[in-house]
Amino acid sequence: MTASTRIALKLAYTGDRYHGFQIQPNVCTVEYEVFSSLKKSGIVNDIREARYSRAARTDRGVHAAGQVIAFDTGTGFGDSLTRIINSNLPDDIWAWAHAEVPDDFDPRRDAIRREYRYFLYNRGYDLTLMRESSHLFTGTHDFSNFTKEKGGTIRTIDKIDIHERNNLIVIDITAPSFLWNMVRRIAAALEEIGCRNRNQNWLLDMLNPARHRQGIKPAPAYGLVLRNVVFEGIEWIEDEYSKRRMEKAFMDAMVWHATMKEVLYSGL
Repeated sequence: MTASTRIALKLAYTGDRYHGFQIQPNVCTVEYEVFSSLKKSGIVNDIREARYSRAARTDRGVHAAGQVIAFDTGTGFGDSLTRIINSNLPDDIWAWAHAEVPDDFDPRRDAIRREYRYFLYNRGYDLTLMRESSHLFTGTHDFSNFTKEKGGTIRTIDKIDIHERNNLIVIDITAPSFLWNMVRRIAAALEEIGCRNRNQNWLLDMLNPARHRQGIKPAPAYGLVLRNVVFEGIEWIEDEYSKRRMEKAFMDAMVWHATMKEVLYSGL
Protein backbone atom coordinates (compact mmCIF):
# COMPACT_ATOMS: atom_id res chain seq x y z
CA MET A 1 0.00 0.00 0.00
CA THR A 2 1.16 3.49 -0.76
CA ALA A 3 0.45 6.83 0.87
CA SER A 4 -3.20 7.91 0.87
CA THR A 5 -4.47 4.47 -0.05
CA ARG A 6 -8.19 3.84 0.26
CA ILE A 7 -9.02 0.57 1.97
CA ALA A 8 -12.21 -1.47 2.12
CA LEU A 9 -12.44 -3.76 5.13
CA LYS A 10 -14.78 -6.68 5.80
CA LEU A 11 -15.99 -7.04 9.37
CA ALA A 12 -17.89 -9.70 11.29
CA TYR A 13 -19.38 -9.35 14.75
CA THR A 14 -21.91 -10.79 17.16
CA GLY A 15 -24.23 -7.99 18.14
CA ASP A 16 -25.38 -9.17 21.58
CA ARG A 17 -23.30 -6.68 23.58
CA TYR A 18 -23.72 -3.69 21.31
CA HIS A 19 -26.28 -0.94 20.82
CA GLY A 20 -26.05 -1.34 17.07
CA PHE A 21 -23.22 -0.71 14.63
CA GLN A 22 -23.23 3.09 14.30
CA ILE A 23 -21.40 5.09 16.94
CA GLN A 24 -23.68 6.76 19.51
CA PRO A 25 -22.97 8.82 22.62
CA ASN A 26 -22.73 7.06 25.99
CA VAL A 27 -23.37 3.51 24.72
CA CYS A 28 -21.19 0.69 23.43
CA THR A 29 -21.35 0.20 19.65
CA VAL A 30 -19.40 -1.86 17.13
CA GLU A 31 -18.26 1.25 15.27
CA TYR A 32 -16.82 2.76 18.45
CA GLU A 33 -14.63 -0.32 18.91
CA VAL A 34 -13.58 -0.23 15.25
CA PHE A 35 -12.65 3.46 15.45
CA SER A 36 -10.68 2.77 18.62
CA SER A 37 -8.74 -0.06 16.98
CA LEU A 38 -7.94 1.94 13.84
CA LYS A 39 -6.54 4.74 16.00
CA LYS A 40 -4.62 2.49 18.41
CA SER A 41 -3.11 0.62 15.48
CA GLY A 42 -1.91 3.86 13.88
CA ILE A 43 -3.89 3.12 10.74
CA VAL A 44 -6.14 6.18 11.03
CA ASN A 45 -5.51 9.30 13.09
CA ASP A 46 -8.68 11.24 12.34
CA ILE A 47 -11.86 9.46 11.21
CA ARG A 48 -13.22 12.45 9.29
CA GLU A 49 -9.95 13.09 7.48
CA ALA A 50 -9.87 9.38 6.59
CA ARG A 51 -13.26 9.81 4.83
CA TYR A 52 -14.64 6.87 6.74
CA SER A 53 -17.88 5.31 5.49
CA ARG A 54 -19.92 2.14 6.09
CA ALA A 55 -22.09 -0.10 3.90
CA ALA A 56 -24.91 -0.65 6.41
CA ARG A 57 -26.15 0.29 9.86
CA THR A 58 -27.24 -2.73 11.86
CA ASP A 59 -29.52 -2.34 14.87
CA ARG A 60 -28.92 -3.30 18.47
CA GLY A 61 -28.44 -7.06 18.77
CA VAL A 62 -28.04 -7.69 15.02
CA HIS A 63 -24.99 -9.66 13.86
CA ALA A 64 -22.83 -9.46 10.74
CA ALA A 65 -20.53 -11.72 8.76
CA GLY A 66 -19.87 -9.29 5.91
CA GLN A 67 -20.18 -5.66 6.99
CA VAL A 68 -17.93 -3.40 4.90
CA ILE A 69 -16.28 -0.12 5.85
CA ALA A 70 -13.84 2.09 3.96
CA PHE A 71 -11.20 4.62 4.99
CA ASP A 72 -8.04 6.34 3.78
CA THR A 73 -4.72 5.47 5.35
CA GLY A 74 -1.22 6.74 4.80
CA THR A 75 0.36 3.75 6.52
CA GLY A 76 1.28 0.51 4.75
CA PHE A 77 0.74 -2.78 6.58
CA GLY A 78 0.33 -5.09 3.60
CA ASP A 79 -1.45 -8.39 4.13
CA SER A 80 -1.05 -8.13 7.92
CA LEU A 81 -3.60 -5.28 8.07
CA THR A 82 -6.51 -7.36 9.36
CA ARG A 83 -4.48 -9.02 12.11
CA ILE A 84 -3.14 -5.68 13.29
CA ILE A 85 -6.67 -4.31 13.51
CA ASN A 86 -7.88 -7.47 15.27
CA SER A 87 -5.16 -7.14 17.90
CA ASN A 88 -7.01 -4.08 19.24
CA LEU A 89 -10.57 -5.36 18.81
CA PRO A 90 -12.68 -7.22 21.40
CA ASP A 91 -13.23 -10.95 20.91
CA ASP A 92 -16.67 -10.53 19.32
CA ILE A 93 -15.56 -8.28 16.42
CA TRP A 94 -13.25 -9.46 13.61
CA ALA A 95 -11.71 -7.92 10.51
CA TRP A 96 -11.22 -10.80 8.07
CA ALA A 97 -10.63 -9.34 4.59
CA HIS A 98 -9.41 -6.14 2.98
CA ALA A 99 -8.90 -4.62 -0.46
CA GLU A 100 -7.38 -1.55 -2.04
CA VAL A 101 -10.20 0.36 -3.72
CA PRO A 102 -10.55 3.47 -5.90
CA ASP A 103 -10.20 6.85 -4.23
CA ASP A 104 -13.90 7.62 -4.64
CA PHE A 105 -15.14 4.27 -3.28
CA ASP A 106 -18.12 4.53 -0.94
CA PRO A 107 -19.43 1.20 0.42
CA ARG A 108 -22.94 2.52 0.99
CA ARG A 109 -23.32 4.07 -2.45
CA ASP A 110 -21.36 1.51 -4.48
CA ALA A 111 -22.91 -1.69 -3.11
CA ILE A 112 -24.85 -3.54 -5.81
CA ARG A 113 -26.37 -6.12 -3.50
CA ARG A 114 -26.93 -6.73 0.21
CA GLU A 115 -27.61 -10.18 1.60
CA TYR A 116 -29.34 -10.79 4.93
CA ARG A 117 -30.18 -14.03 6.71
CA TYR A 118 -32.83 -14.46 9.39
CA PHE A 119 -32.88 -17.49 11.72
CA LEU A 120 -36.33 -18.47 12.98
CA TYR A 121 -36.79 -21.26 15.51
CA ASN A 122 -39.10 -23.83 13.93
CA ARG A 123 -42.24 -24.18 16.02
CA GLY A 124 -43.90 -26.45 13.49
CA TYR A 125 -44.43 -23.80 10.82
CA ASP A 126 -45.79 -24.67 7.38
CA LEU A 127 -42.57 -24.35 5.41
CA THR A 128 -44.23 -24.94 2.04
CA LEU A 129 -46.69 -22.11 2.65
CA MET A 130 -43.88 -19.81 3.79
CA ARG A 131 -41.93 -20.53 0.60
CA GLU A 132 -44.94 -19.94 -1.62
CA SER A 133 -45.74 -16.69 0.16
CA SER A 134 -42.15 -15.43 0.05
CA HIS A 135 -42.40 -15.08 -3.74
CA LEU A 136 -44.96 -12.31 -3.24
CA PHE A 137 -42.17 -10.12 -1.85
CA THR A 138 -39.87 -10.43 -4.86
CA GLY A 139 -39.86 -7.62 -7.39
CA THR A 140 -40.54 -3.93 -6.78
CA HIS A 141 -43.07 -2.90 -4.12
CA ASP A 142 -43.94 -0.10 -1.73
CA PHE A 143 -42.76 -1.44 1.64
CA SER A 144 -44.37 1.30 3.75
CA ASN A 145 -46.02 -1.36 5.93
CA PHE A 146 -42.63 -2.94 6.63
CA THR A 147 -40.80 0.08 8.03
CA LYS A 148 -41.30 3.21 10.11
CA GLU A 149 -39.51 5.32 7.52
CA LYS A 150 -41.59 7.98 5.79
CA GLY A 151 -41.14 8.43 2.07
CA GLY A 152 -38.77 6.67 -0.30
CA THR A 153 -40.23 3.29 0.60
CA ILE A 154 -40.09 1.70 -2.85
CA ARG A 155 -37.62 -1.19 -2.85
CA THR A 156 -36.82 -4.17 -5.09
CA ILE A 157 -36.20 -7.61 -3.63
CA ASP A 158 -34.17 -9.83 -5.94
CA LYS A 159 -34.60 -13.14 -4.17
CA ILE A 160 -35.90 -14.85 -1.03
CA ASP A 161 -34.85 -18.40 -0.22
CA ILE A 162 -36.17 -20.41 2.73
CA HIS A 163 -34.69 -23.68 3.96
CA GLU A 164 -34.41 -25.75 7.12
CA ARG A 165 -31.29 -26.24 9.22
CA ASN A 166 -31.68 -28.51 12.24
CA ASN A 167 -34.47 -26.90 14.30
CA LEU A 168 -34.23 -23.56 12.49
CA ILE A 169 -35.92 -22.02 9.49
CA VAL A 170 -33.39 -19.95 7.55
CA ILE A 171 -34.68 -17.03 5.49
CA ASP A 172 -32.20 -15.52 2.99
CA ILE A 173 -33.15 -12.16 1.48
CA THR A 174 -31.21 -10.36 -1.25
CA ALA A 175 -31.78 -6.82 -2.53
CA PRO A 176 -29.80 -3.76 -3.64
CA SER A 177 -30.93 -1.92 -0.49
CA PHE A 178 -33.30 -2.22 2.45
CA LEU A 179 -35.37 0.06 4.66
CA TRP A 180 -34.96 0.25 8.43
CA ASN A 181 -36.26 -2.97 10.06
CA MET A 182 -37.53 -4.17 6.68
CA VAL A 183 -35.92 -7.62 6.83
CA ARG A 184 -37.10 -8.28 10.38
CA ARG A 185 -40.66 -7.26 9.49
CA ILE A 186 -40.63 -9.50 6.41
CA ALA A 187 -39.45 -12.36 8.63
CA ALA A 188 -42.27 -11.59 11.08
CA ALA A 189 -44.82 -11.62 8.25
CA LEU A 190 -43.55 -14.97 6.97
CA GLU A 191 -43.76 -16.34 10.50
CA GLU A 192 -47.41 -15.22 10.66
CA ILE A 193 -48.03 -17.07 7.41
CA GLY A 194 -46.13 -20.15 8.60
CA CYS A 195 -48.19 -20.52 11.77
CA ARG A 196 -51.39 -19.84 9.77
CA ASN A 197 -52.32 -16.73 11.72
CA ARG A 198 -52.47 -14.90 8.39
CA ASN A 199 -52.98 -15.84 4.75
CA GLN A 200 -51.59 -14.72 1.41
CA ASN A 201 -54.42 -12.25 0.84
CA TRP A 202 -53.31 -10.42 3.99
CA LEU A 203 -49.76 -10.34 2.65
CA LEU A 204 -50.95 -8.93 -0.67
CA ASP A 205 -52.80 -6.22 1.26
CA MET A 206 -49.64 -5.43 3.24
CA LEU A 207 -47.80 -4.92 -0.04
CA ASN A 208 -50.44 -2.43 -1.18
CA PRO A 209 -50.19 0.41 1.38
CA ALA A 210 -52.29 2.74 -0.76
CA ARG A 211 -55.23 0.49 0.07
CA HIS A 212 -54.18 -1.12 3.34
CA ARG A 213 -52.19 0.59 6.10
CA GLN A 214 -51.12 -1.72 8.89
CA GLY A 215 -47.74 -2.10 10.50
CA ILE A 216 -46.20 -5.31 11.76
CA LYS A 217 -43.86 -5.70 14.71
CA PRO A 218 -40.33 -6.68 13.63
CA ALA A 219 -39.00 -10.12 14.49
CA PRO A 220 -36.35 -10.10 17.26
CA ALA A 221 -32.96 -8.63 16.38
CA TYR A 222 -30.97 -11.63 17.61
CA GLY A 223 -32.06 -13.74 14.62
CA LEU A 224 -30.70 -11.37 11.96
CA VAL A 225 -27.29 -11.52 10.26
CA LEU A 226 -25.89 -9.18 7.60
CA ARG A 227 -24.27 -11.93 5.53
CA ASN A 228 -22.63 -10.01 2.71
CA VAL A 229 -22.38 -6.75 0.81
CA VAL A 230 -21.45 -7.21 -2.85
CA PHE A 231 -19.46 -4.83 -5.05
CA GLU A 232 -18.20 -4.99 -8.61
CA GLY A 233 -14.50 -5.25 -9.31
CA ILE A 234 -13.14 -5.63 -5.76
CA GLU A 235 -10.47 -8.28 -5.19
CA TRP A 236 -10.59 -9.17 -1.51
CA ILE A 237 -7.53 -10.42 0.33
CA GLU A 238 -8.86 -12.79 2.99
CA ASP A 239 -7.00 -13.55 6.20
CA GLU A 240 -7.61 -17.27 6.74
CA TYR A 241 -6.65 -17.17 10.41
CA SER A 242 -9.07 -14.33 11.15
CA LYS A 243 -11.75 -16.05 9.07
CA ARG A 244 -11.36 -19.28 11.06
CA ARG A 245 -11.61 -17.32 14.33
CA MET A 246 -14.82 -15.73 13.13
CA GLU A 247 -16.33 -19.04 12.01
CA LYS A 248 -15.39 -20.73 15.30
CA ALA A 249 -16.94 -17.92 17.33
CA PHE A 250 -20.20 -18.14 15.39
CA MET A 251 -20.22 -21.93 15.84
CA ASP A 252 -19.54 -21.58 19.57
CA ALA A 253 -22.47 -19.17 19.83
CA MET A 254 -24.75 -21.63 18.03
CA VAL A 255 -23.68 -24.46 20.34
CA TRP A 256 -24.26 -22.27 23.41
CA HIS A 257 -27.77 -21.33 22.32
CA ALA A 258 -28.63 -24.93 21.40
CA THR A 259 -27.35 -26.12 24.78
CA MET A 260 -29.30 -23.48 26.66
CA LYS A 261 -32.45 -24.50 24.78
CA GLU A 262 -32.06 -28.08 26.00
CA VAL A 263 -31.26 -26.94 29.55
CA LEU A 264 -34.36 -24.74 29.69
CA TYR A 265 -36.65 -27.32 28.11
CA SER A 266 -35.43 -30.02 30.50
CA GLY A 267 -37.09 -28.09 33.32
CA LEU A 268 -40.52 -27.95 31.63
